[in-house]
Amino acid sequence: MVRFSQVGLRYPEGDGYWTLSDVSFALAPGSYTWLLGPSGAGKSSLLGLISLSLRATEGEVEVLGSRIRRLPRRAFPALRRRIGVVFQDYRLLPHLSVYENAALPLRIQGLTEARLAADVREILRWVGLLDRAEAPPSTLSGGEQQRLALARAVVARPALLVADEPTGNLDAAQARRVISLLREMHRMGTTVIVATHSEELPEEYPAPTLRLDAGRLVSHG
Repeated sequence: MVRFSQVGLRYPEGDGYWTLSDVSFALAPGSYTWLLGPSGAGKSSLLGLISLSLRATEGEVEVLGSRIRRLPRRAFPALRRRIGVVFQDYRLLPHLSVYENAALPLRIQGLTEARLAADVREILRWVGLLDRAEAPPSTLSGGEQQRLALARAVVARPALLVADEPTGNLDAAQARRVISLLREMHRMGTTVIVATHSEELPEEYPAPTLRLDAGRLVSHG
C-alpha cells in the first residue's frame, strides 16, 4: 500500500536542508497508523510524499502499487483521486456552502448533480453536518470545519487517507469525535495515516506508530 525505501527529501531544491533522511518503512493495506514526532520532525513532509504533493529527492516511494519515481506525469491525477487528505488548517473554500465544499471532489471528477447528491448528503450526515448543508464554512465551529474537511476528503471513497494534525486546533471532545470518524473509515477498509504531536491520543486509541525525529525514522511498530 505504502512503501518508502531509503527516502530523502531536501527542501528547497539544490543546497537546501534535508527534511527527511534515509526513511524506510511499509504500511499494509487497510492499516491504521499514527505518525508521531515533535514540531519540525518531518511529519508534514512525509505525508506530502505519500499524498503526492511532494517528490522525493532520493530513494523510492511506492503508493497504492505505483512507484512514484517511474510514474508518468499523466498518471498522477488518477492516482491522487484515490488519496484523501485532511489538513490541520481545513483549507475550505469560503465562497462555497458546506454542501458544495463536500461535493467538490466529485464535481472535479465530472459527476452530475443527480449522481453526486446522494453521496454528498450521506457523507454530511455521517459527520453530523447535514443540517448545516447550506451554511457558509465561516459560520461553523473549528470542530465542525474539521469534520467538513474530513467529509470532503472521503466523499470519493479513497483507498488511502492521510490526516495532518487533524486535532491540533480542537478541544478534547472535538478531537475525539474527529478521531472516531477516522477510525470508522479504517473499519470500512481505508488505509489511514494520522500525524499528531499528541502522546495522549495514541495511548487512548492504540495502533501501530511511525515516530520521526529531526527527519529520521526512529521507531516503527
